[in-house]
Amino acid sequence: MAYFFELLINGALTGLMYSLVALGIVLIYKSSGVPNLAQGAMVMIAGYIVWMAASLGAPMFLAIPLGILIMFGFGMAAEKLLLRRMVGQPIIMIVMLTLGLEIFLRGIGPGLLGASPKQLDIGISFAPLIIGDIFINRTYLAGGIVALLLILASALFFRTRTGTKLRAVSDDHVSSWSVGISVEKAIGISWGLAGLSAIAAGVVWGSVQGVDWTISQLLFPAIAVVILGGLDSVAGVLVGGLLVGILGAVIPGYIDEIVGGGTRNVVTSVIILFTILFRPYGIFGREDIERV
Repeated sequence: MAYFFELLINGALTGLMYSLVALGIVLIYKSSGVPNLAQGAMVMIAGYIVWMAASLGAPMFLAIPLGILIMFGFGMAAEKLLLRRMVGQPIIMIVMLTLGLEIFLRGIGPGLLGASPKQLDIGISFAPLIIGDIFINRTYLAGGIVALLLILASALFFRTRTGTKLRAVSDDHVSSWSVGISVEKAIGISWGLAGLSAIAAGVVWGSVQGVDWTISQLLFPAIAVVILGGLDSVAGVLVGGLLVGILGAVIPGYIDEIVGGGTRNVVTSVIILFTILFRPYGIFGREDIERV
């Protein structure tokens, strides 16, 4: 029983860390209606930026704020230089552009800084937290707390005046323009916020596994989280992350030793498949019906 609860707790914390990646996808979709497939590589680049600042001698309490400023600016620049040129184009072309950005960043980061993992020390002990017979990863616990705080902050943000404008832009660009909302600025802010989310995810995951190109592969479980929770739901990020993390830990924990391992990605794939088949808008996603 202790083994089950250890899988359950660490799986839930891992899922919350997936939510840090997924949150960036939801922030952009909720503000602009664009599924951002570049979020995984943005997390990787964010990890590289903090590692570079730390390796140059900056303490972590300065390296992380510096990374936040750079990634916020990067997100806004990506929107202005790339996404804004796609105004009026079919949504599939915009999605392909974000995928192209993902592939480009995934290649240029390791290409310039080397493919070997870069250690990112944020001052958290690697010794597990022991509660009875249960071992809990301290970094996962810290990451889960950060994820909860950012999800709460995001939910509160969309209740502010600026957040309301961003939601209006997502609903209808033309109507937003007609009432004086700067659509370009609103979408740029959403990409900047996605960059901020990328910093949190890049720092936490970089401290767990080192900073290298494999961090960008977190896009896969993050997509499962947003599909399950709902592409436009901040609450869905929390619930979807917990479910993906728990199922991705408990099921492989018992099945891997039978089949020889590698079932985590299978579980994630099944979650995506069944969600699309039976609830395509996710648990909390808004159902838009279009008649043609």
